[in-house]
Amino acid sequence: LGGIEPWLFPALGGSGNRGYLSCFIPPPECPVFEPSWEEFADPFGFINKIRPIAENTGICKIRPPPGWQPPFACDVDRLHFTPRIQRLNELEAQTRVKLNFLDQIAKFWELQGCTLKIPHVERKTLDLYVLYKLVKEEGGFDGVCKERRWTQIALKMGFAPGKAVGSHLRAHYERILYPYYLFQAGNSQKPTLTNDTKDKEYKPHDLPQRQSVQPAETCSIARRAKRTKVKNMYRNLIHTWTRYVLLNFNLNAVWNFKLIYFYKFLPVKKIPMQVKEEPIEQQVEGEKSKVEQYICLVCGGGDDEDRLLLCDGCDDSYHTFCLIPPLHDVPKGDWRCPKCLAQECGKPPVAFGFEQASRDYTLRTFGDMADSFKSDYFNMPVHMVPTELVEKEFWRLVSTIEEDVTVEYGADIASKDFGSGFPVKNGTFKVSPVEEDYLSNGWNLNNMPVLDASVLTHVTADICGMKLPWLYVGMCFSSFCWHIEDHWSYSINYLHWGEPKTWYGAPGYAAEQLENVMKSLAPELFESQPDLLHQLVTIMNPNVLMEHGVPIYRTNQCAGEFVITFPRAYHSGFNQGFNFAEAVNFCTADWMPLGRQCIQHYRSLNRYCVFSHDEMTCNIASKADSLELELASTVQKDMCAMILEEKMLREKVYKLGVWHSQQVDYDLLPDEERQCAKCRTTCYLSAITCPCIPDQLVCLYHIEDLCSCPARSYTLNYKYTLAELKPLFQALTARAESYEDWASKVNKILKELHSLVVEAEKKSYPETDLLSHLRQVIQNADRCTSMAQQLLNGKRQTRYRSGGGKSQNQLTVEELMSFVNQLYDLPCTIRQAPFLKALLNRVEQFQQQSSDLLAEDMPGSSALQSLLDEGAGLDVELPQLVVLRQRLEQARWVEAVKEASDQPADLSLDCMRRLIDQGVGLTPHACVERTMARLQELLTVCEHWEEKAHNMLTARPCHSIETLEAAIQEVDSIPAYLPSCLQLKDCVNGAREWIMEADALQAGGRIPGLAALSELVSRARSIPVMLEPLSRLESLISEVQAWKESAAKTFLLRNSSHSLLEVLCPRCETGPQKSKSKKAKDVSVPCKKVEVKLDSLFDVEKALSTSKDTVSAMATLSEVHQKELESLSMLRTSNESKFQSSPSCLAPTVCLCHTVPAGPMLQCELCRDAYHSGCVPGFKDIQTGLPWLCPLCKRSEKPPLDKVLPLLASLQRIRVRLPEGDALRYVIERTVRWQHKVQLVSPTQHPNGKVSLICLNIVKLGTELEELLVEGLLMQVTLPELQQLYSSLLNRFSPSQHSLQSSTKKEPERLEKNSKRRLEKENMEGQHRDKIKKPKKKKPKLSKERRREEKRTTSPSNSLSDLSYSDDSEEDWSVCSAKQCQQPEGNEVNWVQCDGSCNQWFHQICVGVSAEQAENEDYICVSCAKNDLTK
Repeated sequence: LGGIEPWLFPALGGSGNRGYLSCFIPPPECPVFEPSWEEFADPFGFINKIRPIAENTGICKIRPPPGWQPPFACDVDRLHFTPRIQRLNELEAQTRVKLNFLDQIAKFWELQGCTLKIPHVERKTLDLYVLYKLVKEEGGFDGVCKERRWTQIALKMGFAPGKAVGSHLRAHYERILYPYYLFQAGNSQKPTLTNDTKDKEYKPHDLPQRQSVQPAETCSIARRAKRTKVKNMYRNLIHTWTRYVLLNFNLNAVWNFKLIYFYKFLPVKKIPMQVKEEPIEQQVEGEKSKVEQYICLVCGGGDDEDRLLLCDGCDDSYHTFCLIPPLHDVPKGDWRCPKCLAQECGKPPVAFGFEQASRDYTLRTFGDMADSFKSDYFNMPVHMVPTELVEKEFWRLVSTIEEDVTVEYGADIASKDFGSGFPVKNGTFKVSPVEEDYLSNGWNLNNMPVLDASVLTHVTADICGMKLPWLYVGMCFSSFCWHIEDHWSYSINYLHWGEPKTWYGAPGYAAEQLENVMKSLAPELFESQPDLLHQLVTIMNPNVLMEHGVPIYRTNQCAGEFVITFPRAYHSGFNQGFNFAEAVNFCTADWMPLGRQCIQHYRSLNRYCVFSHDEMTCNIASKADSLELELASTVQKDMCAMILEEKMLREKVYKLGVWHSQQVDYDLLPDEERQCAKCRTTCYLSAITCPCIPDQLVCLYHIEDLCSCPARSYTLNYKYTLAELKPLFQALTARAESYEDWASKVNKILKELHSLVVEAEKKSYPETDLLSHLRQVIQNADRCTSMAQQLLNGKRQTRYRSGGGKSQNQLTVEELMSFVNQLYDLPCTIRQAPFLKALLNRVEQFQQQSSDLLAEDMPGSSALQSLLDEGAGLDVELPQLVVLRQRLEQARWVEAVKEASDQPADLSLDCMRRLIDQGVGLTPHACVERTMARLQELLTVCEHWEEKAHNMLTARPCHSIETLEAAIQEVDSIPAYLPSCLQLKDCVNGAREWIMEADALQAGGRIPGLAALSELVSRARSIPVMLEPLSRLESLISEVQAWKESAAKTFLLRNSSHSLLEVLCPRCETGPQKSKSKKAKDVSVPCKKVEVKLDSLFDVEKALSTSKDTVSAMATLSEVHQKELESLSMLRTSNESKFQSSPSCLAPTVCLCHTVPAGPMLQCELCRDAYHSGCVPGFKDIQTGLPWLCPLCKRSEKPPLDKVLPLLASLQRIRVRLPEGDALRYVIERTVRWQHKVQLVSPTQHPNGKVSLICLNIVKLGTELEELLVEGLLMQVTLPELQQLYSSLLNRFSPSQHSLQSSTKKEPERLEKNSKRRLEKENMEGQHRDKIKKPKKKKPKLSKERRREEKRTTSPSNSLSDLSYSDDSEEDWSVCSAKQCQQPEGNEVNWVQCDGSCNQWFHQICVGVSAEQAENEDYICVSCAKNDLTK
């Protein structure tokens, strides 16, 4: 790396910092300890044993003995939390410095109206921060250019030499960073920024704007200290700064509050500027007059009110043209004047903190999210991702500015709210008898802080995280940053389950070294936030710290393992995946000196204390007689230092002239009311107050910072006088020194006794009884002294784990009594004898209390538990403990039954059965048996009613609603949760609601719709209750169905594919479906929104069903009818255009078969399409003189009106609305209207027999009559008026004289044409083929004329063949006129002659005509058919 500064290391990796930091080297492992069962039984004894080794690494890991597996007791269903959001690259100190710098640059250019884009050099993202720092250190832009040091800067940034990178760096610096540098230096030029289109736009992170977790302002026991307040350095620079802002920035951006954010990061410099010379009026404090509100503060004028801006902050006014630069228009939104803007810009920066997630998680939902994140990120199952890979990826992500990975961490969750992961006494989690030892186990984190050997026992407040455990729910990459524990205490962390947690730690002696390294590598962060390391928001790569000489160690904590951090040991880490951990603090006797040193450190940082160290020391001293000797000795030294310090401070105060004093009981004041106003230390022994500010106090160190009053007006408030502290100190001293005095005396006596034995051995005294007795006394005294001391100290190992964990080697009461008597019988005095006597008295007292408590019928579980705890602490084998445990189980069961009975809503059958099963295994007791009997009786009653309710719900026929309500009244008195009974109650409520709806449906003479009626009946079938209105409603529906069947028989054709509604409603579409769909598609493109669609039968039926009354239904049908007429008109026009002559057109396709016209053709009077007579079923049954409709247009039987009217009358009697009924009503109304129109324009017969039209023009009447005919043909009812109208039109277009001429002139032609078809016989035996006569087959003339007359009188346009014939010629023809003659050969060839105008001959096989058709039907060729259609 050659001379490159250490803070430049992250830049060497180029894009993403992959070069240096991607090769993460794991630090060495911390020590791992595996205690035996005997060592594990004494937690603090074992920790004290390993402390000399573990404190050198700061952290260590402890694996419990195999088989130690506490049950997980946290209430998973009740646990919910809001995690913290962690953006990984914002956690790392150096990366955050870069992000802050880039945000400043981006905001700087944004206010100039430009966008910052990060350039690339040598295919790497350019590190603008490193470039800026290097140029600044090398003397600035001008100095580097003058000395031509850009190449050296490129080398320091890690670029390869010889590639002219320096010129690129200079260009980028001059373009992006130099204007910012000039701005910092006070230059007022207006910069511009030009970007390369290839550069990637930089999006600011806006770090301070997203922080929601800020340090508490007033919390006295805050677990995170509050940041230091920054003095206001800008008060005297507001005027100059305001002018500078106005001269240098785009004010339109300022009005949008973009500028305010930027100046939170920039130092304000006093910059001389040229401004306009108009005087600026000083704003007088207080309320402005109305005149002052309309006067410009720059020019002093009040004119041009439309150009006068009013500040939304202070109500000052300014002309837009008086601002520098002037504004062309009045800005939109809020506007702030220059003074308010400068005040906003002068605000100190916001401390960095974590953002709270917007979602609240349960343990299950958080686990799903965490597992999904990890598996998606690594693209493999979570359990298959190596821990080494996760570790390397974590440190790569926290060091890159190009990848923003965000995770969530459920940290600092209070166990008192949701329960600890360890079982606790009197907790909601019930442990089995085998697991009861975990309740009082020392490694249970709920017990460890309050064990006798922990000094936190003497802190009266319950401090979350220190005395009460905190819970931690982690996911992959979620991290905890570098920090030390509050008050430099120990911490212990247990991973209950889940993926590993990776730890990094530094020993306590390297704490200051680590702090100095981080401050030197990221000084910008510590300038604005001096106590940054106390906020747990900053992390730094362990490799970087190790490069600077900080010893770092690591470990992977797996499930079921403990990690312990030692006093003042910095530690950090991250989670490998989804896991659940629990942590708490504890303090042993060796911590006391460090704790006092920590208070001095906090005082220098003005940081809050979690608790008062002096108060804890005094509390310990007040219990000197019961302290362990080691703790008493340590506290005695700590209290000695405390008294000396307090004495020195009080003497200093007295010398300053403070003579007023008063005693204050600081125990009764909350911590926040006795904090020093200067250093935030919690005062306990003494404090200084002043009458001018009675709510504020300072410690004796900061008496000068209280107020400006003289010291003689101050008051010294004290908890103890120095004389009162002396007895406490003496008691500690006596306790600490008593053991040493006693030990020296015992040793002296024992030495004397031992010396007598040695003397006897030296002088070879005989083994007399006296010498033997002396040896026995010495042996007994040694043993008794050792055992007595162990009993009194509570350290005698009288229990060990074996197999099931049964306790052994405990003294019985008789043995303890014998041992005490033995002590008194010894020939020497044993100092512990009185204490053992007191222990024996406590045992006897316990036995008496046990007898009294067991004599009660059923004592409370809390009393039994407390007595059991007391008995367990005696460390004596007590037979009462077994009975007390049995009675405790009984009491808990009885209380559980009572608690369940008090909450009937949760007392289910399964709950009762479970309680009964639990009670069966209990030791017999009268109270238990009574409770069991009541519970069994309740279960029997509940099962009976559950079965009865189930039978009622499934009974057929259903029970009446009165019967069910009577049953419900009886069930309501049962205090239990019965699901079938609740279902029965819901059914009755549903039945009541249904009956109300049924009554409301026909209330007030309303006519219900069929859809609502059917829906109501359908719902009734799902209600298992007898409903009286149901049969009536079902009969109504049956009548409606019968009516629909009757109407269908009346209207529908046999085997019709149409429904009744489809026949009665006007047609929604006419013509082939293909053309319809195409048209619909074309229309739907421009019209995206249609209010009511009536394009199909489904739409019409839906509209009719949802219509409120008959009027709206008739309107809907009228609209559909109008569309029907329009569509039919278009169809008629299209079909008639097929037969118009066109020289380039091919033959049209007609009929159902979609072929060309051929043979006799029929034309539909409605759609005007042509049909082959052979394709129309029932062609021979067509009646003469009636309009003919094609199979597509004839949709119903068209019954007469006298058959339709009774249908409508019967429907009105039923009183149910249905779409078919509305359609039938519309058919009748439409028929009546049509009849009325026909009467107005109907032709009348003159007396002379001629037809004339009354009062109407003949041309206009023709069109109107045709429309009436079409409308009449559309109706599905047979009317005599329709036949009369059709006959009149037929007579009009076929006058009588035309008929007469046709009958006279063409009669011979008919006779001749009848003989056109003949059979040609050919002689194939060798005869010469001359002109051969074609045989003619004739029919009688009368039948031929009658057939033609029938065709003519059917309709003027029924037959498309023009029945004009030419004279038959006897001339023989030998050539077929078909375009593609097949030239048939054989003995007989059948011919046929065209009955049209051409009279040409064709082979029958060439035109597809059989001999029978040629004989019985007229044949018209294709050419003649086209000509006739054109005419």
